[in-house]
Amino acid sequence: MPATTGPNPLASEIRARLAALPTRRVPAMRALRREYSRRLKAAPARAVVGTALALLDGAGLDERFVAYELVLFHPAALASLTQRDLLRFGRGMDSWGAVDTFGCYLSGPAWREGQVPDALIAGWARSRDHWWRRAALVSTVPLNNRARGARAEQGDAPRTLAVCALLVADRDDMVVKALSWALRELARRDPAAVRAFMKTHGPALAARVRREVDNKLRTGLKNPRRKPS
Repeated sequence: MPATTGPNPLASEIRARLAALPTRRVPAMRALRREYSRRLKAAPARAVVGTALALLDGAGLDERFVAYELVLFHPAALASLTQRDLLRFGRGMDSWGAVDTFGCYLSGPAWREGQVPDALIAGWARSRDHWWRRAALVSTVPLNNRARGARAEQGDAPRTLAVCALLVADRDDMVVKALSWALRELARRDPAAVRAFMKTHGPALAARVRREVDNKLRTGLKNPRRKPS
């Protein structure tokens, strides 16, 4: 059954309500999203996915945020996501905010649960579009972050490091920052695996990645404060 079958009145309603908000800050948008999550609680999974996709049509970052959260907080909708859905939800990503919500809310959880293959994420890592390369790395975060649903005590080093290895030589700033994030997140669960990766790939990594990941492994912090002299 397709996720969308034409105009979606509920998506139009949500878009209008968003436009009427006195502020577009996250708390206000999240309060609105919670209202619609309650309304959609008993809705079929694919109806929720269809509404979220319709909300993205010609949308900006705020609509994207609400659309992604509608799916994230409807367990059946999140569990129904397919490779085709993710490609549609990711279409038009053009900022780190859009990519990071996509990776943490949708693609990472779907990948973690086996709904899409490793090859899909690896393909994103090889994309010419730096936003999709960043998305591949951000998708590893839900594999290792307990707050984002990771269940394994040691995270998922094999899948995380396989993606990281594809982007070791990438020097795009958005990708470099995401590579550091992916490795630091895994370091919280499996520091030994990250140390081994750094030993193998260290010379090829950007200086930022080496510095931030080394700090994380040594101190538990990305950028520890220097002691006053």
